[in-house]
Amino acid sequence: MLTLQDYLPSQNGWKVRVLLGLLKIPYNTRMVSIFEGESHTDAFLALNPAGAVPVLQLDDGTAIAESNAILTYLAEGTPLLPPDRFRRAKIMQWLFFEQYNVEPVIGSLRLWTLTGRLERNQAMVAGKREAGARTLAALNRSLGETPFLAGTGFTIADIAVYAYSHRAEDCGFSLADYPAFLTWAERVADAIGQGYPVHPYSIDPHSGA
Repeated sequence: MLTLQDYLPSQNGWKVRVLLGLLKIPYNTRMVSIFEGESHTDAFLALNPAGAVPVLQLDDGTAIAESNAILTYLAEGTPLLPPDRFRRAKIMQWLFFEQYNVEPVIGSLRLWTLTGRLERNQAMVAGKREAGARTLAALNRSLGETPFLAGTGFTIADIAVYAYSHRAEDCGFSLADYPAFLTWAERVADAIGQGYPVHPYSIDPHSGA
């Protein structure tokens, strides 16, 4: 059976949990205490040299790191990663966009805000906020023309981008300024359904600064 090396407050982990649930794929979970340094032990670095969750271990013990790579692996052969060459390229476009523009910006600001690390990273905050506003504006422009990121159907691109972007208010962005984005976020929430809670960092006693 698959094993997901996970950390509940991570929205990167959340993406994978959502897809595993939607595809009804059974799996085991192993929680990694990232703020205690467990993701930088030799055992974990053997699974992911970058020392980050999530990591998906396959039945044969091999491992896949990086949340969007895991999504791509799991979705192969399903409608969430269609075979059409153009649509797959569009999905990859948004997976790359997410890793360049969403997770490192909104994800970082959210982490710093919710774990008391904003002051420690103050020199980078203004630049991250500007980049976050540009990211949300880009999404809003694109989503004014299409119901989902890669066209008319819900795909892993939507799961990946939604994970951190829909939590942007946690770090001070007003999503009301991006109406097309908000409409899309409601569509994605409906497509995902219930049962995939967003866990606060406060559930981890080691997360505070």
